[in-house]
Amino acid sequence: MVQKAKILLVDDRPENLLALEAILSALDQTLVRASSGEEALKALLTDDFAVILLDVQMPGMDGFETAAHIKRRERTRDIPIIFLTAINHGPHHTFRGYAAGAVDYISKPFDPWVLRAKVSVFVELYMKNCQLREQAALLRLQLEGGAKPAGDAKEPAGLLAELSARLAAVEEQAEALSKQLDDESADAAAVATAAHLERKLTGLRRALDALEPGTDSGAPSVPSQN
Repeated sequence: MVQKAKILLVDDRPENLLALEAILSALDQTLVRASSGEEALKALLTDDFAVILLDVQMPGMDGFETAAHIKRRERTRDIPIIFLTAINHGPHHTFRGYAAGAVDYISKPFDPWVLRAKVSVFVELYMKNCQLREQAALLRLQLEGGAKPAGDAKEPAGLLAELSARLAAVEEQAEALSKQLDDESADAAAVATAAHLERKLTGLRRALDALEPGTDSGAPSVPSQN
């Protein structure tokens, strides 16, 4: 059974959290609430998340400070952050969000369909990442142990080809997304989102290439947990 991805919702107002849950419930993933930056950081200590929706204006530790802590941690630095804000102080305020490590910056009130679509991209990427990481780890154990797969499991070469094909499918989807974003706008949000996807896929492709028989890179590697 494929495990559901976790999405972290961070907002100090319960009604906003309830609204986010209503919008994202159609994705059928695990939604985790946090009512403060401190509570969000605590949740990130134990769980892995596909994406974080982070309110900017919160008492105490605001969204910018929370994002800074997230990006400083090795475990969480690569988790995509989408900032949500009810205020707009112009380009400088938006730039501060991207400088804090956000991949997108959305002003309230936002279009529910657009938010759901953006979140679904990162959920899909996260799920593909998990699948490829698990299969690459299995293949590495088979190659290092020198044992043939049991039962009707695929031979290492066949499994490697299947992994490569699956990654190629994700790369094709990411390329289509990049073209769509280029057609719609050239703003910072689109550029940041596309760049994040490219970094993730490049890392996965590099790890998979290292598993190719005959490489001189030493022991095969698997994609990072982050």
